Amino acid sequence: MTRPAVARPRRTSGPGEANAALRPLVQAFGGARILVIGDLMVDRYLSGTVRRISPEAPVPVVEVVEETQRFGGAANVAHNLRRLGAAVEVCGVVGADPEGDWLRDQLALAGIGVDGIVVEARRPSILKCRIVAHQQQVVRFDRERIGPHAEEVQATVAGFIGAAWAKLDAVVVSDYGKGLIQAALMDRVRSLNRGKAARPVAVDPKSPRFELYRRATVITPNLGEALAAARVTGAATEQNVAKAGATLQRLSGGSSILITRGESGMSLFQPGVEPLHIPTVAREVFDVTGAGDTVVGVLALALAVGAPLEQAARLSNIAAGIVVGEFGTVPVAQEQLLGALRG
Repeated sequence: MTRPAVARPRRTSGPGEANAALRPLVQAFGGARILVIGDLMVDRYLSGTVRRISPEAPVPVVEVVEETQRFGGAANVAHNLRRLGAAVEVCGVVGADPEGDWLRDQLALAGIGVDGIVVEARRPSILKCRIVAHQQQVVRFDRERIGPHAEEVQATVAGFIGAAWAKLDAVVVSDYGKGLIQAALMDRVRSLNRGKAARPVAVDPKSPRFELYRRATVITPNLGEALAAARVTGAATEQNVAKAGATLQRLSGGSSILITRGESGMSLFQPGVEPLHIPTVAREVFDVTGAGDTVVGVLALALAVGAPLEQAARLSNIAAGIVVGEFGTVPVAQEQLLGALRG
């Protein structure tokens, strides 16, 4: 039986030389047109201090001093892309509620196209609310309804994607497993992505059924998602990671797989190419929230401006290293990424 190849570092040029080759890609980002399809969310933060324990239950009492909202899910991906200079359209669903209104208004103010956002009155906008004390999460509560959207909503989304396709340079599918990314929608994407109309499609997956994403250009599971979807048990050894990468390539019909591995960096699996391990560049991991959004966004944007997948992966790794050093969902600006490349 043939064993899967073990991902190991290839011999490449030094960091300075490699980064110099990435700078023109970042400078070209402003000419790219990207569509983000996925689950739109609001990330709310209630921040304060703890001085006592509640007399009602053994829990801390957080005295809230600040309340903020940020883009979450596919909205955060779109915001990342816009901050990097791309022209961005976003396609997803919100509820008929204040959070949905806030998302559409704030995305539009950020210069992101919102004509692809559909309002579904029968379910709420997705809200993740984090209670934070002394820069540590105390608890998080979510308001959401998971499951496929109404048929008319799905049809409207599919129609928007079809109308927008010819104007695009790349597509991001941001699947948080909330209900938008279904087999029929992915079939629609595949039917459009043919011949001269073919575009790079980058997927941030949630479903363990990687058949759902077949023939995407690249799929970006984190380590836990990759091992679970490939049904690989045991420790996250290099051999098990390689086995997972090979299995996911087969399940997805030959898509490239970029497994994000936290402090261990990333592993890239491409058809017919030796696996590549990319070490992390993060100096300090403060908060991983939103890192996956940054990875898939930068990856798609680099592919949109003509980068080979290996260069696109290295660039997304650098961008992720910036994000994990911040608290909460924070987008990376084009100037920040160029600064990181200058060292």
